[in-house]
Amino acid sequence: EMEWARGSYRHKVDEKKRVPIPFRWRPDESIEFMLAIWPKHQAGTCLRVLLPDQWAKLLVYLDSLPNNDPDKAVLKRFIGTSSRPAKLDNAGRIAIPNELADAAEITKECVLAGLIDRFEIWSPERYNKVKILDEAVSRKAFDKLE
Repeated sequence: EMEWARGSYRHKVDEKKRVPIPFRWRPDESIEFMLAIWPKHQAGTCLRVLLPDQWAKLLVYLDSLPNNDPDKAVLKRFIGTSSRPAKLDNAGRIAIPNELADAAEITKECVLAGLIDRFEIWSPERYNKVKILDEAVSRKAFDKLE
């Protein structure tokens, strides 16, 4: 697995919902990221940003779920209808589609949070909650590491 998304960055979002992607987070200038609405954290919904190979792995995983698992169709439908490709423009920015920005409550600013091999885009308000909630469980989570 490639390591490339470390740190966090707070950026302004322009009127066209364009966000600059840190230079080190651009594995290749021609890369097409996949943005997906990700309602997994109790602090609220964010956007998960995946590289093409990670997107392919996610699709393989979804396909591998048993057909009698009712969550399979829910996940496929949700992710299928709420994900969009995003290509870097000449200035190293991606444009967040309005529907996705609305779901994540991203308006004038956002926080890009590095997850080592992928990243998330948060509204600053939600990200502040994420930091507090993550801090509360981090000691227990770190028990999984030597």
